[in-house]
Amino acid sequence: MTTFKFSNLHLIKSLTNRINKSSLFHLTLFPNKFLFNLTCAYQKTLSTIPPSKSQKSKQYLVFDNKTSFKDFLKITSTSKAQNDTYKNNNNNELIGIGIVDQIPYLNNDIKTLGINTKYFIEVYGCQMNVNDTEILMSIMNSSGYQKTDRLEDADIIFLVTCAIRDKAENKIWHRLNVLKSMKKGQRPLIGVLGCMAERLKTKLLDADKMVDIVCGPDAYRSIPHLLSLAVQTSQGIANVMLSADETYADIMPVRLHQGNVSASLSIERSRPLYPSIIEEIKTLSNQGVKEVVLLGQNVNSYRDTTEYEFYKPLGIGDQLSNDGFKTIYRRKEGGIRFTELLDHVSQIDPEMRIRFISPHPKDFPKDLLKLIAERPNICNQIHLPIQSGNTKVLERMRRGYSREAYLDLINTIRDIIPNVSISTDIITGFCGETEEEHQDTISLMEIVKFDMAYMFAYSMREKTHAHRNYLDDVPGNVKTRRLNEIIQTFHINAKIKLNTLLGIPQLVLVEGISNRHNERFRGRTDGGHKIYFNNIQILESIDNQILNRSYNSQMLDNIGDNIQKIDVKIGDYVIVVPTSTTGATLFGIPIAKSSIYQFSRLNYNEY
Repeated sequence: MTTFKFSNLHLIKSLTNRINKSSLFHLTLFPNKFLFNLTCAYQKTLSTIPPSKSQKSKQYLVFDNKTSFKDFLKITSTSKAQNDTYKNNNNNELIGIGIVDQIPYLNNDIKTLGINTKYFIEVYGCQMNVNDTEILMSIMNSSGYQKTDRLEDADIIFLVTCAIRDKAENKIWHRLNVLKSMKKGQRPLIGVLGCMAERLKTKLLDADKMVDIVCGPDAYRSIPHLLSLAVQTSQGIANVMLSADETYADIMPVRLHQGNVSASLSIERSRPLYPSIIEEIKTLSNQGVKEVVLLGQNVNSYRDTTEYEFYKPLGIGDQLSNDGFKTIYRRKEGGIRFTELLDHVSQIDPEMRIRFISPHPKDFPKDLLKLIAERPNICNQIHLPIQSGNTKVLERMRRGYSREAYLDLINTIRDIIPNVSISTDIITGFCGETEEEHQDTISLMEIVKFDMAYMFAYSMREKTHAHRNYLDDVPGNVKTRRLNEIIQTFHINAKIKLNTLLGIPQLVLVEGISNRHNERFRGRTDGGHKIYFNNIQILESIDNQILNRSYNSQMLDNIGDNIQKIDVKIGDYVIVVPTSTTGATLFGIPIAKSSIYQFSRLNYNEY
């Protein structure tokens, strides 16, 4: 393997012309120094799909974190070495010698890179990908590109992907085959972004001219440059560098759905609380957003270590959930933890709901639970992934907790937050799972009675702990049968939970019109349950006397003409009394307009 460190595009072209065409090029970018490593390795070693004998090997450039200590380019700052030169060493290996000078595609005015160029985005997978898309749109727009909602008008097509299961990846491969028919001449360029890009970078670039650029979640800033480089070199380009520091803290996302009353906000990798997170939430509040969903992988493991002159972390919420939880890595001390972050952001706008998703069960200290219980605008909804109800399976998964520790945490949560809604993730058919271990998951579901659940059959992923250490030995038909049993168990118990909400007034944020019935509104309760209600006039305000009455469809007409009635609008907080359920959705009668503050006082009978 020979490594070249170089500084301009001319050198890239010179090297790619001189190196054997059976080579695969890896390009490692050091963004702060504008330095690159070019690593040559045989395709059979690094490529996911080796070329057939009749097929010429593709050449492409991959930005990643791989570095080599052999044959680094020697850089001199003397004026004598203004031009890049090449020579052979004693082993007849090619060595590049030069200085860091201008890199054409990085030195272009970034604000004009995308002039007269339109891009189209398709988003797949989780809410994190929606948030990533909003960051991407901000980056593209600031570089002069223009978003289009018409696929046929696009010069660039982005697929923001998910890689959690085979099904998700197969969907992308199918879509790429469809888009391939559109690739005539130089238009359009196709980019695959996100988790699948990071996992399958070389396989995507190998895929029969389907993909022009591949970019991982930590490298979206480089996309305008990658597009420019792809056009100039006519090669596949990938940047899948991982960064512990990239939080996109200085980028204000462009909301994908401008009219929505709910917006997401990423706090990935301990994004600074001040000013980044605080200012974005203030902006969303000023735009009329009524609900913010905090996102991040293990979102409640947040830790901001920024040293602020005006603020010193209080050190609250830095404990694990209970003694039954542990971490794979050594736990770091200090910094602003998630409890403290939630305390700050929930005070910005008391009439803005705050939710968070994708937490880890290990990071729910009592300080956090008490804050959720005490702060009216922090939703009483907790997502608590269990994955399996058997301790041995959890150990093989390296989850860091036992069945008993998880159930103890459930009891603690319900003691501190009595009306809490709890959702979970469940995987069935993990490596080596026995029938007895599967039944432990069923029994745990019957004990907890989750409000919502995301349930999947296990799908082996490459480069994971399971892939390196276990066999995917549960037959497909067994996985399917177990998954059906888990789904059935969930629905039976979820309906029991929903029935307990019937007749109890709920504060609902009105999100829009029902897709099936134009005369119905749809919204969500504080606990995250979907609820539908008819579009009828409601009371402008309410008190405990009215709230405690028995409600029926004629109730509002019998109150009297002296009480003001108003129309319901999207974005309103409305008190709705659930009257029926399908087992997955609530239906109810709207009573009155309210607010988070007013409804919290009604609940505590302080009015």
